[in-house]
Amino acid sequence: MKKALVAAALSAHMTTQLFAGGDFAPVKVHEPVLEEVEQAHGHHEESKFYVVVAGMMLLGDEIQHGEALLDGNDEYGYGFGIDVGYRLGNGFALEYDYTYGKNTVYEITAHEEVEATSTYHTSALDIVYTYEATHNLGIFGKVGYEFEWEEISELDISERENDFVFGAGIEYALNEKYKLLAEYEHSLIEGPHGDAILAGIMYNF
Repeated sequence: MKKALVAAALSAHMTTQLFAGGDFAPVKVHEPVLEEVEQAHGHHEESKFYVVVAGMMLLGDEIQHGEALLDGNDEYGYGFGIDVGYRLGNGFALEYDYTYGKNTVYEITAHEEVEATSTYHTSALDIVYTYEATHNLGIFGKVGYEFEWEEISELDISERENDFVFGAGIEYALNEKYKLLAEYEHSLIEGPHGDAILAGIMYNF
């Protein structure tokens, strides 16, 4: 685009001089600095550090636990998540994630059904890649390794597990500091919490 404007300016100047019968004089063309070009197109360099605060919905699942079935499908669970990230460049970032969730679980055996409340604390370290589809819209995927603490006090269950976790989502920039974010998350750790959906806001330092 810039080259086309320069060529048009030179052509117009040469044509004017030719018809006027005068000598050709050098044309001064203003070269905008990189910062001016970025401002004109709305681009800016993102901060290296960011934090995400999100609400979380647990979709629930069924798992076998000994001779009993733990069913978390009847009601959606809820919780929240906090991510702290550092952008490595070229679309990649490193994140530390913490989530807390709670849902209703039913222990089903051949003789009875017991209602209980299950709570979950997870910590994970993730690698995230974001593809900038437009200036405002980004599509991201992540893979990480997480540690989960599950407590179901009514059933005397207290477990510590760890495995891989995967996520995908979109982010929408409101301005240089804030982005809206939605994410779907799947963990290889089996539990009555099931997969999770998170929605929140990102703040760039």
